[in-house]
Amino acid sequence: MILIFIGQSYAVELNIGLIPEQNVFKQFKRYEPLGKYIEKKTGTKIKFTLLSRYGNILESFHRKKMDGAFWGSFTGAMAIKKLGIQPVARPINLDGTSTYRGYIMVHKDSGIKNIKDMKGKSLAFVEKATTAGYIFPMAYFRENGIKDIDKYFSEYYFTGSHDAAIHALLTRKVDIACAKNTVFEILAREDSRIKDNLVIIATSPDVPSNGLGLRKEIAYGVKEELRSALLDMHIDPEGKEVLEEFGVKRFIETNKEDYAPVFDISERAGINLQKYNYINK
Repeated sequence: MILIFIGQSYAVELNIGLIPEQNVFKQFKRYEPLGKYIEKKTGTKIKFTLLSRYGNILESFHRKKMDGAFWGSFTGAMAIKKLGIQPVARPINLDGTSTYRGYIMVHKDSGIKNIKDMKGKSLAFVEKATTAGYIFPMAYFRENGIKDIDKYFSEYYFTGSHDAAIHALLTRKVDIACAKNTVFEILAREDSRIKDNLVIIATSPDVPSNGLGLRKEIAYGVKEELRSALLDMHIDPEGKEVLEEFGVKRFIETNKEDYAPVFDISERAGINLQKYNYINK
């Protein structure tokens, strides 16, 4: 948190991280109007830091001196456990949910219908620090008897974003892909081939949508102003326009208890959040 001297008063500037849910240019274009709205309503300057990958978010949090981030469900769970991050608010999607799910997908004519058919096939993950793009699939594979993915699949790699994983499957660069349903739906609205050609083999439990979490050291008043600005957007005409552009209905309050499904999926995957090495190999 930076204090900027303006005349006889100080304004707060918060450095907020954005994970690469989609490519970084789309992410910035989506979040920029939201940042400007928060600045106007609270007087708090918002600086967004675009992260090149999920897997370095905790290191970047320290190195880039970030005050908060719009965390994914797994990075949020790790931040709660490792950094004491306090969740503030998360969006309600256009379908009325405030959660998302992980998908394991194949091409419709791949001949893959179950876990046995996946043996010897190629696989696209997103990042080791994503629920939908790695943690859920690993729990699914583990519960279906796959003890060593290096031996079970012909190859696997990390695409870095959910849209890249879906496109890798669509263009047949891989046989299987893992990604989140919300990005799947966004891409499907832009390209009918997504739903026409891709088949969902497995679906995760619901986990909380990407939400804003802040350092516990952030002043209570600043935190509450931010929370109120987000929670009241849907009753403000200007806020409603920004929400529409952002692609959600409204923001709701969130807390660490909302991350219980993520903690459970991590445990099912055999992952200890305090010790987990989430850097991609």
